[in-house]
Amino acid sequence: MRPPERPCLRAGFCHSLLLISDEPCDTPVATQRRWRISAASVLVVGAALRLYSLPLVPLHHDEGVNGKFLLKLVNEGFYQYDPQNYHGPTLYYFAAVIPWISRLLFGKSFAEAYGLTDSTIRFTTAAFGVATIWLVLILRRRIGTIAALAGATLLAVSPGAVYLSRYFIHETPLVFFMLGLVVAALRFYETTRPAYLMLSAAAAALLFATKETAILSAVVLLTALVLTPLFVKLRELRERISKEPSATEKPRTIVERLRSATERFGGPSSLIIASVAAVSLFLIIEIVFYSSFFSNYPNGLFDALKSLQFWTQTGEHVHVHPWFTYLSWMWQEESALLLLGLAGLGLALWRGANRFVIFMALCAVGMLAAYSLIPYKTPWLMLNFVVPMAVTSGYALQEIYERAVAAKVGIIAFAIGTGALAISGYQMLSLNFFHYDDPSYAYVYVHTQRDIFPLLEQIDAMAKRAGSGEQTGVAIASPDYWPLPWYLRKYSNVTYYTKLTPFTEPIIIASPTQVADIVTMSGAGYRLINSNVNPSGTYTLRPGIELLVFVRSDLTTQ
Repeated sequence: MRPPERPCLRAGFCHSLLLISDEPCDTPVATQRRWRISAASVLVVGAALRLYSLPLVPLHHDEGVNGKFLLKLVNEGFYQYDPQNYHGPTLYYFAAVIPWISRLLFGKSFAEAYGLTDSTIRFTTAAFGVATIWLVLILRRRIGTIAALAGATLLAVSPGAVYLSRYFIHETPLVFFMLGLVVAALRFYETTRPAYLMLSAAAAALLFATKETAILSAVVLLTALVLTPLFVKLRELRERISKEPSATEKPRTIVERLRSATERFGGPSSLIIASVAAVSLFLIIEIVFYSSFFSNYPNGLFDALKSLQFWTQTGEHVHVHPWFTYLSWMWQEESALLLLGLAGLGLALWRGANRFVIFMALCAVGMLAAYSLIPYKTPWLMLNFVVPMAVTSGYALQEIYERAVAAKVGIIAFAIGTGALAISGYQMLSLNFFHYDDPSYAYVYVHTQRDIFPLLEQIDAMAKRAGSGEQTGVAIASPDYWPLPWYLRKYSNVTYYTKLTPFTEPIIIASPTQVADIVTMSGAGYRLINSNVNPSGTYTLRPGIELLVFVRSDLTTQ
């Protein structure tokens, strides 16, 4: 079986961003055209699935909290990293670009109306999701053309990758920067161009500025980097022992290998200068983001270090699950990717011919093992091993295809690939566009129910009836209310109460346990409105959390 071709290293830096330098210098024009059309088609499908009707799914509790930070950054120009939130600042600054540009070009009122919406904030993570597919395609020459296309396609239709790309949380940017670091470092190794070293430093810095779990990603990447050559050497040693030793063979010493590698990168002085520049860039990016562009310097940097302490204390009992939970969730939601990913792992280790695939396979297993050993588990963390599994799945399909063609049974490879795509596609469509708030699906984790939309319609209708519009007072009495602050952001008189008190607002949002007390305090001043969305007359915010609407009596008689 032929090894993957090496890219044409004469191609420039910008060409590599357009997937052009992934082609060998002697690749026929027709083949180049087929590759570009195929790669573009995968990207278009991935983008369409991630961008279609972004407001369809109600915002999750965590999305509402992230929206609160974003609103403060955009409207007040203020963001201060909080270690107790322990998620980094990059998501907010990237998401703020659209409303900032909208304000600059069209004014404040336009930005408030169109720059800060469900669609615009989720566009940020959706764009990172599409960019991650693009990174898999860039790996073409390291894993093979079929592997790159198959892996990118499986990622494009992955139920979880699509679902979480349509989620305004940190995970999608995190895995993009993780894979971006790998791709940039690989390019530097192949080309020895300092630009790629700087790009890998920037990706690493943004990785650590995105979420505290970056340290886990870094540990797994470094472990895989160390284990890959060890595994290859052990395999070579075993093969050498099984063969007749050659009298001319003389293995190079470690010193000789280090000297050769150093000279390949331009000698010690060039390598040191490039390394210092890369480390400097890494530190500058970290300082800029965690200090909120120097508005919170140096406190933001100290708080960033504290985040690890808070993270290690995280472990609410509702999120503590057995070690095998991720495997169970993967089997339920990503069965095709799980089976093909494990097949790719086995083939990579058995053949031992492609070091990069071995590295990615070890990353996938390492991520799965690391997150499985931590008691705290949530489904969005699965994205950290779904992405490398997509790469190994693509490799598995390529190996199956080449063996099937060699045996003149190519239809088998076609059937396996089509079956995997059909299963993933069906699961993806079912989860993302029909059962997006169904808690029986693993990725739908304590998610806001679609009942929130008729609740918001009721509030808008009562505000219109009151004649005060967005100045209408709304009292939030229920202790559970996220993501309502995001959805009610245009109302200027919303009050969140920590205890029941005589209310004066025209609208009260309460929990069923507060009904008796509110009726006692208000008498005939308020009337309870039946939701008409379920038999109990309540609105389900999320599983186990019900909300009720009280309206001032005079508004119900108009």
